[in-house]
Amino acid sequence: MSADRPLLQVRNLAKRYGARTGCAEVSFDLWPGEVMGIVGESGSGKSTLLNCLAGQLAPDAGQVIFDTRDRGPVDTLALSEPERRMLGRTDWAFVRQNPRDGLRMAVSAGGNVGERLMAVGARNYGTIRAAALDWLARVEIAADRIDDRPASFSGGMQQRLQIARNLVTGPRLVFMDEPTGGLDVSVQARLLDLLRGLVRRMGLSAVIVTHDLAVVRLLADRLMVMKSGLVVESGLTDQVLDDPQHAYTQLLVSSVLQV
Repeated sequence: MSADRPLLQVRNLAKRYGARTGCAEVSFDLWPGEVMGIVGESGSGKSTLLNCLAGQLAPDAGQVIFDTRDRGPVDTLALSEPERRMLGRTDWAFVRQNPRDGLRMAVSAGGNVGERLMAVGARNYGTIRAAALDWLARVEIAADRIDDRPASFSGGMQQRLQIARNLVTGPRLVFMDEPTGGLDVSVQARLLDLLRGLVRRMGLSAVIVTHDLAVVRLLADRLMVMKSGLVVESGLTDQVLDDPQHAYTQLLVSSVLQV
């Protein structure tokens, strides 16, 4: 692990579904503490790319090289399944659009946070519960809800609980799939403010997939625009959104301005 090299190096990543291209020849570097946004309409390939990066979908070609703490740069696609699972519990995290997909709904809020700690070896009940209380406070969930099940929470609270569950082990790279999708506008704003604060305070690197340009404007340092599985434009977020060069990006930006 070194600040002198990228945390993540993606090289020529490709995935096809029969005749349809999921993503094609995608390459980029992600540096420590950097947030990359990926935007595009439905079917553009952004979720396929995210799932390939996170090891949840096997690409047909390419490399996903992560700068591990102990071994340095490693192609995660060549890891064994147990190694990849451990990476997903420690240095990586995945925040899903529907928090119910990222939570154990039959387990208490504190149990959801504590489970991830136990997965990396924590065994002391008092220490685990204290960490859960700390993280519930960080995501603005009251301490007296620690023993409540997520089913009794609002959608926004469930998403904040999923974030706490993911970040409790101190990952360095977080994958986010439409983290504000399906939430009311006022709830979205609160969640985005929370996410921005956590990313900055923890020095997290993140890859965020969204169709919402306001989300990437707020959170992402750099931006990739995808269409039909291809990256058609990339650059600094403000630069791409304020002065889009590709016709498709211009269409995306103008459609938002017209709303």
